[in-house]
Amino acid sequence: MQIKILKSAIQDLIHGYKFYESQGFNLGSYFLDSLFSDIDSLLISAGIHSMHFRKFRLLSKRFPFAIYYTMHDEIVLVHAVLDCRQNPRKASQKLK
Repeated sequence: MQIKILKSAIQDLIHGYKFYESQGFNLGSYFLDSLFSDIDSLLISAGIHSMHFRKFRLLSKRFPFAIYYTMHDEIVLVHAVLDCRQNPRKASQKLK
């Protein structure tokens, strides 16, 4: 199995990194390490998560973020990495 992170999800990760880096020294780096660890776990657990907005949703273990992905053959496509504290309508619009 292979994981591909789409540009939209990379932008979400950058946005989250900048926010957490402004909150404390190296917190942004810890955020990225944690989220990439969660994404890497999809190599083992892809497809077992609940569906939301027609995508599988993996909740991050350490931060209030959700990783939205789909599966095509042996490829996991990460579409978005969104803050769960935001209005769900924003997630719905982004994932259309």
